[in-house]
Amino acid sequence: MISFFTEKPLACWKGKDLYQGSVLDCLTVIFKSGGCSWNRCRMCGYRHERYPPMSPAELDTHLRAQMAWVQEQYLSSGYQMVKIFTSGSFFDEEEIPVQTRRAILEGFRGKLVIAETRPEFVSRETVREARDLVDDGSWGCPLYVATGLETTSDFIREKCIDKGLTLQDFHDAVSEAREGGAGIKTYLMMKPLFLTEQEAMEDMQRSIVEAAPVSDMVSMNLCTVQNRTDVEYYWKRGMYRPPYLWSVLKVLAEAPVHILCDPVGGGHARGPHNCGSCDPEIVRGIREYSLSGDRDLLAALMDSACRCKEEWEFVLAGERPYCMPLTR
Repeated sequence: MISFFTEKPLACWKGKDLYQGSVLDCLTVIFKSGGCSWNRCRMCGYRHERYPPMSPAELDTHLRAQMAWVQEQYLSSGYQMVKIFTSGSFFDEEEIPVQTRRAILEGFRGKLVIAETRPEFVSRETVREARDLVDDGSWGCPLYVATGLETTSDFIREKCIDKGLTLQDFHDAVSEAREGGAGIKTYLMMKPLFLTEQEAMEDMQRSIVEAAPVSDMVSMNLCTVQNRTDVEYYWKRGMYRPPYLWSVLKVLAEAPVHILCDPVGGGHARGPHNCGSCDPEIVRGIREYSLSGDRDLLAALMDSACRCKEEWEFVLAGERPYCMPLTR
């Protein structure tokens, strides 16, 4: 990768991830790009992190500079898996020019690559080319297409998230990705706007059951309050609260398959939290479970005593939806 100036991605960090029973060193990269074509999801702050309008050649220069920075900062031998995110969709050619996408994938050749995209940009031809670019024979399935389905409820996805896609769109993308030789990672999101705590739990429990059969990996993201979003607007007015960590434990413990979950922002007001006292232990436990799959750990955490558990149970029993219109 040739770069004439230094430019960092929006974020880049190393961590651990569970893959087929093994814990892998994982590099996560969030590239600043031309921007999400949909640009309306109520919870997403990354949609504001985009370059101003520019030519594909200029955009290519910026993205190659970011990739060069990644390669300079992180030795290829230091990680086996890489998760690629952008301001929107990695396979959107308006956001990531074709030649840039190819160069990025070639730069991660030999890694287990997970690339996130909206379903409308998934075609078997694009996926097959991407797989060939990263495949050096090290992995049985070297490429996974990741999509933020968020929920299997079209109503919740439209009214509470404004995602701009349907469950059928997701299934069509799954078929195209599999035809192209890729695996599927599905992202679900717990507690978007306008749902009570009980509704949010029930939505996740149903969504996991319905999404798992067509997914190789399911990751549950916990809604956080990001800057300049609809979620922040309602949160600042006392009309939204991120999910209780108790709810997260219950969903994970009752899921029929292992669910990946990294409680980003856990224990803070803008992230999933309980009372503050029990939060650190539960956040650590959820992260440990995500890597180990140890359900006994979840059971032990659920059985732990804290004064806020009664509050959570009261909320589940007594919270009612806001009587506010969801349409104009």
